[in-house]
Amino acid sequence: MNTDNKKVRVFHFTPFRHLFFARLLTVLGNGIAPIALAFAVLDIGGSVSDLGIVVASRSIFNVAFLLIGGVLADRYSRSRVLVSSSVIAAVSQAIVAWSVLDGSATVMSLALLGALNGAAAGIALPASSALVPQTVPAQNLREANALIQLGIYSGTVIGASLGGILTSSFGPGWGLAIDAMGFAVSAPLYLFIRVTSITACPSPGNILQDLKEGWKEFASRAWVWSIVVQFTIINAAFSGVVMVLGPVIADASFGRTHWGIIVAAQSVGLIAGSFLALRWRPRRDLFIGVMLVALCAVPIFMLSQLVSASWLIAAFFIAGVTFGLFGVSWSHSLQTHIPQEKLARVYAYDAVGSFVAIPFGELVAGPLAIAYGSSHVLLVSAMAVVIATLGASLVPAIRQLDNSSQVKPHKAANPS
Repeated sequence: MNTDNKKVRVFHFTPFRHLFFARLLTVLGNGIAPIALAFAVLDIGGSVSDLGIVVASRSIFNVAFLLIGGVLADRYSRSRVLVSSSVIAAVSQAIVAWSVLDGSATVMSLALLGALNGAAAGIALPASSALVPQTVPAQNLREANALIQLGIYSGTVIGASLGGILTSSFGPGWGLAIDAMGFAVSAPLYLFIRVTSITACPSPGNILQDLKEGWKEFASRAWVWSIVVQFTIINAAFSGVVMVLGPVIADASFGRTHWGIIVAAQSVGLIAGSFLALRWRPRRDLFIGVMLVALCAVPIFMLSQLVSASWLIAAFFIAGVTFGLFGVSWSHSLQTHIPQEKLARVYAYDAVGSFVAIPFGELVAGPLAIAYGSSHVLLVSAMAVVIATLGASLVPAIRQLDNSSQVKPHKAANPS
């Protein structure tokens, strides 16, 4: 390996290049798929309830298989886990695309295949996140996380835009076919990743024991579980409640076009925050990131007060920037302080906390708004974000975590 790694950029490392582009292709396809799938259900005569069933089936199996994915990624080669999940996702999505194109698709078949695709995605997430520190030296890890996150956010935005264009121009079936192609191309990229293996789990065949060990690692670190609790509340409020009540308020005030611009501003902020994280490297970056995300309470409060769309655009952009900065610090902290052989399981528990919170917020937003009014629900949501952040800031382990002193680095592949 090059002895002066500080002068070597992450794209010089072949394993990282393969991982980056494989994840980018997957994210691009997954940005297209929800839009294409929604119109596919409607085109076959499905109702809004039918669409909800298809979407929910994927989400439920996605969350259900996260923990299993964490165990598999800590037990076996992470690149091989990703190859397997990509092949399953490619095949299932190709069948969906074919059935839509030839007119044989039904709501039940789309729901079942969506469940299979969601399970594959759940298995892949912990492995793809935990694989990053195996592809670059420790001193390049922050840059690697920033670029991975930048690719995810950019790919999501581009994919959603392509989804609308492809669906309107060629039909939903071709959009789903491109998603399948993304998974198919990502599989060999994952296969070509060659990294030093980590210590395998000591108890093969006992998944429950592996989950218990992962939970012990997760629960024994106050800075980990307290931040997950913080973001469970934030995700329920910001990604759940706001995304349900926001369109309702927009319809009654500043209009749908402005709401689209507001949501886009947050996405641009996420990309800008990822760019900023490439240069912004304070010693206590995790603590600062935890505190900065409290700024997402500002757009929630402003929405409750029906301020102008211009102010909301600016506020949502700033919230996106803070989420982008925090995301890099969070990944870097986990990868440098959690033992590599347990990292995927910790990621899995983190993801479960995050993913469950969003649909919960979406489900309770409507009934609460009917009972108490949208403004009151949003105001309480903003207060919940602030309280959750203050609670996390009081945890000594978060304030004291120093990412400048890393654990003993693993060996990474040589740059090509």
